[in-house]
Amino acid sequence: MLEISPRKVVQVIFYAREKRMAEAELRAFIGAMNEDEKASLVALTWIGRETFDPEDLAEAVETAKAEATTPTEDYLVNMPLFADYLEAGLDALGINPTDLEEDFFDR
Repeated sequence: MLEISPRKVVQVIFYAREKRMAEAELRAFIGAMNEDEKASLVALTWIGRETFDPEDLAEAVETAKAEATTPTEDYLVNMPLFADYLEAGLDALGINPTDLEEDFFDR
């Protein structure tokens, strides 16, 4: 089960792609998440880059929790294309990131 709201994932994607946003702010946003949210974020990234299949979400989350050795924000921000992987991960789970982006911008 995904332990982070898809809307929050879309915020991370937006912040990662927003060139005007300082990297420190993105790191702070991810760093402020609880451990379950961070593990889900990493799991989504792994699903998006096809390290895990979508049906293995629970295993990916548990693996992310067990293997966390560096701060999640460092791990993700230093990963090339992590925003693309997050978007692909949402899509693989049947969550349309485009619909959520529209909700995010309509606020």
